[in-house]
Amino acid sequence: MSDIVDVQTNDQKAEDLKAVGWVSYILHLIVAVGAIIPGAQPGAALLIIALVLDLVKKGDAEGTWQASHFSWRIRTVIWAGVLYIVTAPLWLLFLLPGWIAWALISLWFLYRIVRGMVAMNKSQAVDA
Repeated sequence: MSDIVDVQTNDQKAEDLKAVGWVSYILHLIVAVGAIIPGAQPGAALLIIALVLDLVKKGDAEGTWQASHFSWRIRTVIWAGVLYIVTAPLWLLFLLPGWIAWALISLWFLYRIVRGMVAMNKSQAVDA
């Protein structure tokens, strides 16, 4: 009986966290689309807000399928940040390679966000 209650509790926790997940994914999506459309940079503030939200609420998702989404979004932001920093010198040395590198990183970022949104819409964990 206790296992059934735990499953229901975890399912309810996961559903309760969907609103937080959607807010975070939408903030990430705005940043991702803005990174691809020239001149439409919404700034890093939205990304930082989403990252802080994910870091604060991640513990609430433990034991649910939502935990994978919090980790997914956090890892996506960290990897994108590292890749942008590593490729930043290309902008200083060669304009075109820098633009190509950042465009590819931005497309990868957008793919990860959309993939996560699709999985969350299906109430499924996102694969690592």
